[in-house]
Amino acid sequence: MRGISAVPSYVVMQPTTLCNLDCAYCYLPMRAVDRRMPVAVAEAVAASVNPWAAAGRFSVVWHGGEPLAAGREHLAALLAPFAPEVEHHVQTNATLIDDAWCAFFAEHGVRVSVSVDGPRARNAERVTRGGRPAYDRILAGVAALRRHGLPFSALAVVSRPQPGLATELYDYFLDLGCDVLGVNIEETEGVNTRTNARDAATVTGFWAELVAAWRRDPRIHLREVEWSLRYAGAVLDGTADELLPRRLDPIPTVAHDGSVVVLSPELAGFTDPRYGDFSSGNVLTAPLAEILAGAGRTPWVGEFLAGVEACRSSCPYFGFCGGGHAANRYFELGRFDGTETEHCRNSKIRLLEGVLEHARDHGSPAA
Repeated sequence: MRGISAVPSYVVMQPTTLCNLDCAYCYLPMRAVDRRMPVAVAEAVAASVNPWAAAGRFSVVWHGGEPLAAGREHLAALLAPFAPEVEHHVQTNATLIDDAWCAFFAEHGVRVSVSVDGPRARNAERVTRGGRPAYDRILAGVAALRRHGLPFSALAVVSRPQPGLATELYDYFLDLGCDVLGVNIEETEGVNTRTNARDAATVTGFWAELVAAWRRDPRIHLREVEWSLRYAGAVLDGTADELLPRRLDPIPTVAHDGSVVVLSPELAGFTDPRYGDFSSGNVLTAPLAEILAGAGRTPWVGEFLAGVEACRSSCPYFGFCGGGHAANRYFELGRFDGTETEHCRNSKIRLLEGVLEHARDHGSPAA
C-alpha cells in the first residue's frame, strides 16, 4: 500500500454545513451556519462518479452537518445528476426523519445510518441547539424507519469506555433493530479538543467485552470486530498482505463549496498557516478525476505519506491499520508525519488486542 489511488471507492458529499444538534464531542467547525451545496457542485462530481459507477460498485455518502437539514427538495436536486448505478448513503442524527423522509429514502434508494450512542443515559451529550436532550427525537426517527421497513445502520460514539458498557451497548442495538453497527471511541479532532487519552487495559477490556457480546448473538454486523477477525484470520492463513489495497483510497470529501479534501473528511472546513485549507482543488474549476490524479502533489499529503512510511517501518500493527488517518495525526500531533496517536491506541491497537484477549480467554474468536 503505497501512494494514493486515482479512483476512490466512494465520495463524501456535504449538502449543508448546518446541524440542528450541538453534540459536545462534534468536530465540525461550521455546524451553526447553513451553507448549502449548489447543484452545480453535484453535477461536477457526478461527471466523474458516473463513469466510475458504470465500471463497478460505487457509493456517495451524504454527510454534514446534518444532511437532512438541507431539505428534501434540495437533496433531491443534488441526487439527480448521479447515475442509477450510484449507491447513496446518508449519515444522520435521525431527529428530522418522518414519514415523508422515509418515502424519500425509498424513492431514491438511499441507505440510512443513524448516529446514536446507546440508551438514553448514554446520549447526554447529544443535545439540541437549545441544550435539550435529543434522544426522544432520535428514537422517533428510528421508529419511522422501522415503520416503513427501511433497514438502517447505527454509529455510536463512546467517550468513556468502562466495564459493562460494551454489553449494554450491544444489547441496546440488538433491540434498536439496526443491521450494522459501528463503534467509535471519541477522538480529539477538529473543534473537539477534549483529550482522548484512555487507560490501555480499560479500552482493551471494552473491545474484548464487545466481541463476547457479539459472539453470544451475532445478528448485527459489527464493523470494527468483523474487520479485526478478518485480519486475524488472514494472519493465520498467511494472507494478511492481501487485505490492504495496493494504494490508499483517497476518500475525497467534497465540501459545500466544491473544494475537495482527500484522505480525511475531518479536515474539511479548517485552515492552517502552512497548508491553507487542505484542499487539493475545486470541482467547479477542475474535474474530480483530475484533482485526485494530482492529489499526491498537495503539500500536506506528501508529509502524511512520509508518516505512513514511518509507521510501516516502526509499527507491528501497520498491516492492520495501514498507517492510520491524516486528521488524527494533525489534530493530535500538529503534523502529518508523526506516527502513533491516541486514536491509534484506542481504535486500532487496543481493538486488535481486545479481540486477541477474547480469543485467549474463550477460544478462537471466529468460532
